Amino acid sequence: MTTPIPEQALLPGALRSVALLGTGPMGAPIARNILDQGVPLTLWNRTPEKARAIEGGTLATTPADAARDIVLTVLPDLPQLEELLHGEDGLLHGWKAAGIEDPILVIHGTVSPVAVAAFADDCQRNWGVAVVDAPLSGGTIGAEEGRLSIMVGGPRNAVEIVTPIFELYSSTVVWFGETGAGSTVKACNQIVVAATVTALAEAMALAATTGLDLAKVQSVLAGGLANSEVLAQKGRRWIDQDFEGGGSAKNQLKDLRFITEIAGHKGLQLPLAACLQNAFENMVAAGEGDLDHTGIYRTIRS
Repeated sequence: MTTPIPEQALLPGALRSVALLGTGPMGAPIARNILDQGVPLTLWNRTPEKARAIEGGTLATTPADAARDIVLTVLPDLPQLEELLHGEDGLLHGWKAAGIEDPILVIHGTVSPVAVAAFADDCQRNWGVAVVDAPLSGGTIGAEEGRLSIMVGGPRNAVEIVTPIFELYSSTVVWFGETGAGSTVKACNQIVVAATVTALAEAMALAATTGLDLAKVQSVLAGGLANSEVLAQKGRRWIDQDFEGGGSAKNQLKDLRFITEIAGHKGLQLPLAACLQNAFENMVAAGEGDLDHTGIYRTIRS
């Protein structure tokens, strides 16, 4: 059951010092939306040039230099985040040096619900860091337009503090419970996304092999029950046969493995998710894991 965030938590006065780590395809537009609305933002990226390209931000040279009251991370998975915690250049050292006693660490990447719950427990118990898992849906277009959906898990008081930040680059923010709940909702989301992408890829493969005009086929799909945000955002990829960039197949496979993990943890079998995982394993094994996940079309046709 979802729980609405109290209205008083959305007031601008709740804003605190903020940093964003990871200025890739999703992180960069999120950073721009925050800065465009007048909120000071410290930026760090492993490749500094990407962070430096975002006008108006303060560039940090290390994660320690980026330690703020609220640290947003837009990284692929938990291992990349854990690498930024320890040592003299790490966030933990930075928070201590800055005298920040109750930092909030936000995880916007798609991570294992099981692993992030354990990670959050360790962070709170050992260092007093509140971890909020807040995976995103909406893709790079949603990030650029500030209309992401954010599914949130974490301590209620920490979520109330970060919600005004989230609203700077999202249209929907829903809290589902303790840390890990947000990632579980993202797992539900990714079943639908992977299934829709694969179903559309199969439809386009069938249309192409029978000589149909893919643009005309898509116009019919868009006018009926088969319409979807995936079709609206990604339909041109099948028409143009352009599968470079975008949300990679290897990340889609990572998400599907998390789905299998959480389902197994709860004693649940998901036959469609298992089938999708097998399809994307074949795509990645064929050396096409860096392509957009719509490239599953090529695996189907081969």
